[in-house]
Amino acid sequence: MILQSLVQYYETLSERNEITRQGWCTAKVSFALDLSEDGELLRVIPLKHPEVRGKKTVEVPQKKTVPQMVSRASGVVANFLCDNSSYLLGIDNKGKPKRSVECFKCAREKHMEILRGLDSIPARAVIRFFEKWNPEEAASHPALAEYLEEIQGGANLIFNVGSQFVHEVNGIVKAWDDYCNSRQDEVTGICLVTGRRGGIARIHGTIKGVRDAQPMGALLVSFNAPAFESYGKEQSFNAPVGHYAVYAYTTALNHLLADREHTTTIGDTTIVYWSEDGDVIYQNVFAAVSEPTLENQEIVDGVFKNLASGKGIDVPDVEEKLSSDQNFYILGLAPNAARIAVRFFYQDSFGNILRNIKAHYDRMKIVRPATDGIEYMGIWRMLQETVNKKSRDKKPVPNVAAAVYRAIISGARYPNALYQSVMGRIRAEQDDKDARIYKITRGRAAIIKAFLIRNGNQTKEEITMALNEECTNTAYILGREFAVLEAIQEEANPGINATIKDRYFNAACATPAVIFPILLKLKNSHIRKMKDVKHKVYYEKLLGGLEDKLQVEDGQQTACPKRLSLEEQGMFILGYYHQTQKRYEKKIKEEA
Repeated sequence: MILQSLVQYYETLSERNEITRQGWCTAKVSFALDLSEDGELLRVIPLKHPEVRGKKTVEVPQKKTVPQMVSRASGVVANFLCDNSSYLLGIDNKGKPKRSVECFKCAREKHMEILRGLDSIPARAVIRFFEKWNPEEAASHPALAEYLEEIQGGANLIFNVGSQFVHEVNGIVKAWDDYCNSRQDEVTGICLVTGRRGGIARIHGTIKGVRDAQPMGALLVSFNAPAFESYGKEQSFNAPVGHYAVYAYTTALNHLLADREHTTTIGDTTIVYWSEDGDVIYQNVFAAVSEPTLENQEIVDGVFKNLASGKGIDVPDVEEKLSSDQNFYILGLAPNAARIAVRFFYQDSFGNILRNIKAHYDRMKIVRPATDGIEYMGIWRMLQETVNKKSRDKKPVPNVAAAVYRAIISGARYPNALYQSVMGRIRAEQDDKDARIYKITRGRAAIIKAFLIRNGNQTKEEITMALNEECTNTAYILGREFAVLEAIQEEANPGINATIKDRYFNAACATPAVIFPILLKLKNSHIRKMKDVKHKVYYEKLLGGLEDKLQVEDGQQTACPKRLSLEEQGMFILGYYHQTQKRYEKKIKEEA
């Protein structure tokens, strides 16, 4: 299904001439070697251009369509008309001059084989260049002096003759296509992807752009050991995929990964997404909805409102409405040694995916601090709540991140590990205002709320966005009560550095029967310190009301539970968060 979807995407882009055809690829090229008609190196033409990256402007190579480049993990294998200095000049900075000469000889043989017999000036110029060029004298050639260090560093080079790049000359293009067709494996069969009979690829192309995978590219499909072979069929012949399908899916996937605006990284998972018709506007909307920013909150809100009303999806500056029935694909990839692992692949209509994300945001809705202006908490920001802010590695746990992402886009239950990670961070951290680290944050409370609604036994009526004063859940009431006791302590001791939260919160959340008697004794001493009688009365009434709300069995008030389950601890935290936000809201109104 993955390969078929990628081949279909390739064909869609190919019809629009937005992607390279078979036998060709896109490569980053830094320099062109300008040759005379007689094959003499005249000069080096720099092809880099300035590009703004963050606050800096840097020189980056041009992206050019060149003959398909080979996969080189080891060994000497040359590319055609686009390669590094080892192959085209016989020099590099790796300190292995003998190997560089071998690379140059390999390139010379390949170019001679393909270009020999062509009646064109550029072809003859390249042949004469390889015949005349002496790698031993290359480093001292005056034409290379200005850019020698960069050229030797592995930059891709192409040839130029007159006013034309050699690989773009019509006759040479045809010669390369004929060469590619003649080199395909003789093994034939029915392609599992297209269903057509033809040549079967022995080795699949590499995929580049997956974070932490091999920089030279890694394989999505590969068989490299006898354990993976069937009925004597070696390598990829036991899962036959035709040359066309291999080229199509690898080119399409590399095209998606090269588009950094529509590529997301969550943990160690690199995520790409595309629509069946190849229209980039669907990718733009999905990117905005899955990771909203402060600037696009209104756009995201508008998309969700259109979706709820059953209308087409309106996007600013786009005339036609987007179809909610458009097929949309999301693929998550992770590094795995020399291969790429598929974390998840999800396919559904664009409308259904947006509805699933909207349902997730609805579950995540919770009263937020006045300083937090972001209504929709994106997936990446949400997962940051599971990370230790003091650690060097700020990535969430890889498997958890991928599982959470898939659960959100598919509308499935959240993985239990998400809830456990959040609860673990709450237990481990203490408030540190200087470092802007807080034990209970809006994000963590929102995750707990969403998890309990989707995975737990609580209902939306019981778990509300803001303080639910009618809720009779024991754990929720105890959390509220803890927040009130903390407020009393802070008012009785203005400017206090550490509160009961720093010392007792974790224990009160897990074993309230042990801790709350201690807290109530402390409350009595704190409340005696308060000078404002009205505030004393207010807090006593508030605590009394909370005590009255505790569940009653057989006419008697239920004592504090000895232990709270993990789900009940989540309700405790929600009660604490809601009551605390209500208190801050009251303060803001009083100050206003």
